Amino acid sequence: MLRVLFAGTPECAVPSLEALARAHRVVAVLTNPPAPAGRSGVPVPSPVEAAARRLMAEGAIEPDAPIITPEKLNDAVRAEIARARPDIMACFAYGKIFGPKTLALFPLGAVNVHPSLLPRWRGCAPVPAAILARDGETGVTVQKMALEMDSGDVIAQIKIPLDGTETAESLLAHAAALGAPLLVEAIGRFERGPVEGTPQDGSLATYCAMLRKEDGEIDWTRSAAEIDAKIRAYAPWPGAFTVAGGNVLLIHKAHVRAESPAQGGTGKGVPGSIVGIDKKAGILVQTGDGTLALETLQWRTKKALDFKSFLNGTRNFPDLILGQKEQKVENHEI
Repeated sequence: MLRVLFAGTPECAVPSLEALARAHRVVAVLTNPPAPAGRSGVPVPSPVEAAARRLMAEGAIEPDAPIITPEKLNDAVRAEIARARPDIMACFAYGKIFGPKTLALFPLGAVNVHPSLLPRWRGCAPVPAAILARDGETGVTVQKMALEMDSGDVIAQIKIPLDGTETAESLLAHAAALGAPLLVEAIGRFERGPVEGTPQDGSLATYCAMLRKEDGEIDWTRSAAEIDAKIRAYAPWPGAFTVAGGNVLLIHKAHVRAESPAQGGTGKGVPGSIVGIDKKAGILVQTGDGTLALETLQWRTKKALDFKSFLNGTRNFPDLILGQKEQKVENHEI
């Protein structure tokens, strides 16, 4: 049985750790250090660290297996990894780049789970990127880890069809569930002998960058389909937002409206203007191309509400033009 070091940090990596712990021998876990959480700012362990301790209590991971939580991958960390004598590293969303000194610690190399159909969407935010691009499909890839990010030979890959309703949160959870057994199967192949992957075609590579908070601002001159994709791609973080009546308004859920509105609103046709209220669909907003129906909204300092409850607390909202900063909102106490 291979000795596996698992490297990962967020919740999406937990299914892979759980599957590996029950199918192979996890001899060490590498994850980010505890980080401040909530209003108190008290540091809490990463989801992977919490899962590793639970698996130890259940007997799926040996109780003396080290849980390594470094700020940086330095010589002291590499020495601790070497003491665990891992044969191979399995990684899903660890959050740090592995250099040649670290990769040299694993006789059989390292494999990485990446939630895209590599070589499409190399980088740290492939799930939002696929939604933003309105791709018809994405997937999960298990690749041999290489020094160039996400460029390693493909060992296993599975496709995920997209129907245009996915959020980053739901799609990542789905990819994480599919990636766990794919990783287990890939590690099993190394146990049986040398594994040859399929080289990626670098000419087909596309790249995605780390998301920033400001990326979530909505440009109402874009099409309704583009804005809908942004709202879904940035859920739950960094969140899609706009300015309304001098306040920041978060848009949690919306959909493209096929037909034109017939009642309510300013009817100006200016991108960002409220052109109608549909009692079933939501608040109808003019975009650069088409109409977007807003279903769930939230003032930055308040709670998220369905559109009917939101309108009850914001009297002049239909008169506003979203994205314009100089207007004032009346009575938005919710």
